[in-house]
Order: sequence, then C-alpha cells, then structure tokens
Amino acid sequence: MVRMSRVLPLSGFPEWSPQERIVEAHVVRELRRVFELHGFGEIETRAVEPVARLSGDSEAAKEIYTLGRLNAEADADAKLGLHFDLTVPFARYVEERQGQVQFPFRRYQIQKVWRGERPQEGRYREFYQADIDVVGRDQLPAHLEVEVAVVMARALAALPIPAVTMHVNNRKLVEAFYRGVGVSDVSGALRSVDKLAKIGPEGVAKELAAQGVSETASDAVLALAAIKSSDVGFVEAINDLWETSTLSPGFEEHQVALAEGIAALTALVSGVNAAVPGCAVADLRIARGLEYYTGSVYEAFVEGHEDLGSICSGGRYDSLVGGGGFPGVGLSVGVSRLVGRIIAAGLATATRSVPSAVLVAVVEEEARGASAAIADRLRARGIPTEVSPNAAKFGKQIQYADRRGIPFVWFPGDGADGEVKDIRSGEQVVADAGSWEPPAEDIRARVVPG
Repeated sequence: MVRMSRVLPLSGFPEWSPQERIVEAHVVRELRRVFELHGFGEIETRAVEPVARLSGDSEAAKEIYTLGRLNAEADADAKLGLHFDLTVPFARYVEERQGQVQFPFRRYQIQKVWRGERPQEGRYREFYQADIDVVGRDQLPAHLEVEVAVVMARALAALPIPAVTMHVNNRKLVEAFYRGVGVSDVSGALRSVDKLAKIGPEGVAKELAAQGVSETASDAVLALAAIKSSDVGFVEAINDLWETSTLSPGFEEHQVALAEGIAALTALVSGVNAAVPGCAVADLRIARGLEYYTGSVYEAFVEGHEDLGSICSGGRYDSLVGGGGFPGVGLSVGVSRLVGRIIAAGLATATRSVPSAVLVAVVEEEARGASAAIADRLRARGIPTEVSPNAAKFGKQIQYADRRGIPFVWFPGDGADGEVKDIRSGEQVVADAGSWEPPAEDIRARVVPG
C-alpha cells in the first residue's frame, strides 16, 4: 500500500468546481461569440517559446517558468519557457506565416498563460487570457483603433458582470504634450505616470524630479493626467492647459502631433460611446508604460469593483514584429481574473452543477438495460441524461437528483417509456422518450445572476 503524503495547496493556480467551471465556460463562450460576430478568427499557439524571445529586453525574464527537463542540456538560445502572455507567441506566429495570412489579419486567442508573480486576489500564476488584435502589413487604418475597442466593449457587456468603463487615451497626444512642456525622457515619464494610482501625485512628482523634469513641467504632466471626461469636453481642457503651461523652446513642432492625438482620441471616445453608450471615458492618466504603444491606449474597469484593477488593456503599436512593418492594435482580457471575481462576489452562478437535465431511475438492477435505453433515446435528441447509479427506492433516487440539481426524474414503465417528474414543482406526466422535451431553459445548465 502506497502511503499518500498530505496534499498541500498551491496558491496562484485556480481550480473550479463543476458549477464554477460552467461559469468560466460561459464567459469564454460569450467572448468567443462576440469576437466571431465581428469577423475575428481564432488561432491557438504552442505553450512554449524560446526564453530569449519571451524575455526580450524587458524585465519579464523573472516571471518566466522555464522547462527544466528540456533545458537541462540545451544551449542558451534553445532554452524554452511557458508563455506569460499571448502577444509574444502571436508575434512569432505572424512572422512565420506572413506569406500565408491575409492582412489586415483579425485574430482572437483564448489560452492559458503562466506567470511567476506573487499570487493575490485576482492575480494568478496560471490563468486564461483572451486577446483580440488586428495587424496590418506596413499600414493600418486609424478607424481600427475604434473598432477593436467597440468589439471588446460589446464582449464585456455580454458577461455577467456590472457595467464596464473603458478608460482611453492617446500616446501621440501625451508624448507631444510632454515634449512641449520640456520633458526629454518621455518613456520614463510615462512609466511614472502609469503608477499614479499606486503611488499618487506626490510619488509621481518625486520620480519625475529624479528624472530631471522641472517642477513646472511636472505640474503640467500631473495636470494633464487629471483630465477625465466621458464626452469630448476633454478637448477644451487640454487646449487650455497647453496655452497656460510653460512651454519649452521649439514647442511649435509638437503642436501638430498634439492636434492629431486629440483628434484621434475624440474619434475613439465618440465612436465607442455611439456603439456602446456610456462605455468610453477619456482619461489622460492612462499611460500604459510599455514603450511600443504609439496611438490609442485602453484600460477597462468594472463598476463597483475598481479594487480589482484593470481587467482589460491594450493599445496601438507600430510593429508587432521586431523587424517592423506590422502595425496593429489589440486588447487583452484577464479571463480567470474576471471569473474569480464573478464567483467570489456571487455575481453569477450556474443553474445546476451538472449538465444532466434528466435522471432515469432504475426500478431494479436487472432492468438497468431498459433505463439505459431510455437515456440513449433522450441523448440522441440532444437532452443531457444520466442513469441512476443504483436501484434504491424512488424517493432516494429523487433525492440524488435533487442534490445534483437535476430537474427531471424519469420512471420507466411496464412495456412503455413511463412517466417523467419535475421534482421542483412535483408535476408528473406520462411521456415518450422519442418526443418528450424539457423546457428550453432546462436543457442545458445556464448562468444566471447571483
């Protein structure tokens, strides 16, 4: 006999019960439905990539789970790791298949990723992520920056969560403003402003000072970050701030880029709100610290659950592939992050914990074959059915169905199919397995508000 060691919990690796898994599957199904309604095709990429490609020139290397067995004797360039997002494998996919895909390439991807960060509520080491991107060859129309935001807004609106607000900004606008007020290290300033919610204005001002940003420029940067509007009112606020700020010599060369960024942000807010009223908010605090974003940037929050942080983010980039020539725009959703909150907060639940709509009772073990035949006739017509595990008294078989949330119990008859009982209402009728159907809402387990 093998002695089993005590099982220790592993934080950061979520496991769902059958009822919770139904909720997760519903979320994935709704995302897939909306993405496909808008013409996005699904791809799946391998789980591993070369570590050198995953880490690039970022700090991501410390979050990568490497594969010890495969890497033990591998050269540095051949070492493999589990992907920690879906962008790196997608970039490799496009690079390898650039002669085969049709551009602009509209793709969505829903897969697990692995990230070696400190687990906490809503942050896992293994989790599902859902991405949509549109990638062009050499050029990408600006209207797609609006379209992907609309698609994602509609997808999030289909989920069993409160309303989502999509906070949007434009990197061209922000960078032009920063340069105009005299900020030379724009990337460093963006990274600092991206921490605003965590370290506050004082913390950002301190970091900007350490980067050599003057006090007047720092004040202007923070004033810009404070502008927020659910309509185009932000345009006047930005122009007023520009006119009253202390501008650096040569600021005129940045005015064109500033105007272009304002126009793009105006189109984004107006376009999203026309499609999904009240969803988009122009928020000049949103910076997205990653340097490759060059146009629209997005972060989405669930109303009443702001403590969860951003549940969806992304932006416009000039090139998906390091060599250039593949501009695109995309958004990513933390699926497991959302599902964890839906379950923990009771926002939604499944109507039952099992797929079965019908339990066929067993009169006696010798007659189990008759019960199995009835079950197969129901299954052949798409009705999820299981057969009672034992031939206990009917009352106990009904209790078994009730505990599992199965709404109907079928009692085989002598020489006939028998009768079926709705154990919720107590209604019992003579039925034929070739024609009887449960109400449409009972055929499958459904996800309903909690």
